[in-house]
Amino acid sequence: MSYIRTSVGNGVGEIVLDRPKALNALDQSMIDDMYAVLLRWADDAEVETVLVTSAGDRAFCAGGDIRAIRDHALAGETDEITGYFSSEYTLDQLVAEYPKPYVALVDGAAMGGGLGISVHGEIRVVTERSVIAMPETAIGFFPDIGATYFLPRLPVGVGTWLGLTGSRIRGADALAVGLATHFVSSTGMDDLAGAIRSGVSLRDALSEHTEQPESTVPLDKIAEYFADANVTAILGGLRGAIGDEWCASMVTALEAASPTSLVVTAALLELGAHTPLDECFERELHAAERITLTPDFAEGVRAVLVDKDRTPSFSPGRLDEVDIDRVSSIIA
Repeated sequence: MSYIRTSVGNGVGEIVLDRPKALNALDQSMIDDMYAVLLRWADDAEVETVLVTSAGDRAFCAGGDIRAIRDHALAGETDEITGYFSSEYTLDQLVAEYPKPYVALVDGAAMGGGLGISVHGEIRVVTERSVIAMPETAIGFFPDIGATYFLPRLPVGVGTWLGLTGSRIRGADALAVGLATHFVSSTGMDDLAGAIRSGVSLRDALSEHTEQPESTVPLDKIAEYFADANVTAILGGLRGAIGDEWCASMVTALEAASPTSLVVTAALLELGAHTPLDECFERELHAAERITLTPDFAEGVRAVLVDKDRTPSFSPGRLDEVDIDRVSSIIA
């Protein structure tokens, strides 16, 4: 059984993500199937454009199959962990380097791995129902799928803010910061998809969708508090903003995350700002292999995705207790 459906017509190859009960979370089979199809279509003269959509209306793709990774980690199945992340990152890099227009219609949630198969593409269309986030620090992990490359290239501080806090942004916000290229109302998404499927040129299909909705992302505050790669300094600045509700909410988000993951994430984002995508993927694979074997990863996934009590007990529980040698071994 495959969790993706494919079709080719009028020069358009369409991949439909079809695992609705798991919000299209990418398991190993979906990654393998998508990669095989995209690789084949890259040399297929009948396919001029690739369109990626979701069969459900709740999510485009909620991320990777992190619960399965935790199970592999607890069972000591390190080869399976390496295989999963290696194949996922290979798929993401194929999307980034795809020789034909790649269009992702993101209506609903797109988190973690869902950004890997959308943000790297040429055209990313969002709606008012889109919810985009990289929430990995809350589960003892870090923003991967090439996020250590694309997050540092967003407006000042935005990538660090998203990567550390796991903050969720809407479609208008994604457009404003550069994670999306076009905005369409959710009621117009079917019409856009239909136009693309009919073989209309992408320029013509998108020409009617030039809306620039107002974003609520506080870019000035983000630039002020998240321009630094030092997590301790970021927290100190936020805590010093007495009476500022936004700053207080960011402190709450950071305090709920794994301290080790926060330091790892900040370091990876700083390194990724100066290295090409393929090197970022190599570094992320090394880090993923190591951080998934830490107690924080097992505990974070348990608290958020397994038991869902959202009360993880991270070790260490404080930033000033983070083992820098452990961090170095993860990102080295």
